[in-house]
Amino acid sequence: MKLAEVEYCVFLRSALLDPGLNGDFDQFAERLYKANKVMNLTRVAREECWNRHFYDSLLFGDLIPQDASVLDIGTGPGFPAWPLARARPDLQVTALDSSGKMLGFLAGSPLPNLRLVQARAEEFSERESFDVVTGRALAPLAVQLEVSAAFANLGGLVLPMRSEKDLPEILRFPAGLLGLKLESVEGRILEGGDAKRLFPLYRKAHATPKRFPRKWADIKSMPL
Repeated sequence: MKLAEVEYCVFLRSALLDPGLNGDFDQFAERLYKANKVMNLTRVAREECWNRHFYDSLLFGDLIPQDASVLDIGTGPGFPAWPLARARPDLQVTALDSSGKMLGFLAGSPLPNLRLVQARAEEFSERESFDVVTGRALAPLAVQLEVSAAFANLGGLVLPMRSEKDLPEILRFPAGLLGLKLESVEGRILEGGDAKRLFPLYRKAHATPKRFPRKWADIKSMPL
């Protein structure tokens, strides 16, 4: 596969989110930027919130199966976990982050299908427990895959949110070491925008060896 061979689907905003939910998303944005004045939760400007936080979090919703359990590693103030959980009540979403500050903010916008867990990803204990494992702006791809693979069910998906520049690494990464197999790479563009998102679909083909994920210092110093 070459960069030019990735097909990019253009998604309309109206297809990503039921307009009836706009009020809930506006309230979340209001809370986020009020808290951001003192908590440093996001660097995204308020006027870019809908495109870069909300719609971006929903661009790959069609790749997530109905009624799936989803783990969002490194959720920060709730992206993509909160938009996914609010727009898709069929999902059971777990938002994982090591920061109590981030999760403390997110706890102020509770949803019945959203669970918050404070833990480091490499120390999280729920192996092979989720249908889909994702994360946004988490780390370089090799690091993200290592800290994600163990938590996907057999037959489930590791579905990282990446950018166009990551394609060479996506294609050469030795996913089999983690029990994963790259099935496809999906491209997404939001209407009216020029930012291209890549969503590599890694299927969990067999159990991730127990030695993964390694300690954080080893992951960072010796990436796969």
